[in-house]
Amino acid sequence: MAQRSIEILLGRLLTDEAFREAFLVNPSAVLQLFCEAGHELTLLEINALVATPPELWSEAAREIDPRLQKANLAKERV
Repeated sequence: MAQRSIEILLGRLLTDEAFREAFLVNPSAVLQLFCEAGHELTLLEINALVATPPELWSEAAREIDPRLQKANLAKERV
């Protein structure tokens, strides 16, 4: 079941700007909330996600077609 959670998490990191920004600020807190929402992650997976270079998520997200992105509308109102 953890593999499905990883797939969901990676998808959100790449397509959900607000989620990605929150993760970049405090990955441990975001992963805790993700698990509290019913997703399963092992300690090994959590450690690997936290250890991943943060710039990877933003760089990879820029390569995703914008039509597949969930924009952070709160950010755009500022």
